[in-house]
Amino acid sequence: MNIIRKYALYLAWIVSLIATLGSLYFSEVREFVPCELCWFQRIMMYPLTLFLGIATFTNDFGIKKYILPASIFGSLISLFHYLEQKVPGFASIKPCTDGVPCNVQYINWFGFVTIPFLALTAFILITLLMLFVKPSPQK
Repeated sequence: MNIIRKYALYLAWIVSLIATLGSLYFSEVREFVPCELCWFQRIMMYPLTLFLGIATFTNDFGIKKYILPASIFGSLISLFHYLEQKVPGFASIKPCTDGVPCNVQYINWFGFVTIPFLALTAFILITLLMLFVKPSPQK
């Protein structure tokens, strides 16, 4: 547990970086058009990469109070999007009205791993790692 606490900030940054690069890969290389909820998830993830990167290199452990709300809110968006894809009738709660429908599954690895599932996993990992970040030293 001590090793996780020691590197939690760095690991959270790596997770956010992989998630950001993965979303760019799906849209720019594979040419999957992001739906409305995908854009909201990106809005929550991309800044995390920047802020966690800066915090990692400056050893700013106080960033936790800013990262946690964003990662939790991103988790909720991803969970909602995943349920919209996988639970019949759930999509009628908030149907995407512009562009690509939010229930489209560009990938479906092992029958359950979709892009929102990958985002949800990243947000949950970042949230858990932030809980392990050691508090800032008192000045």
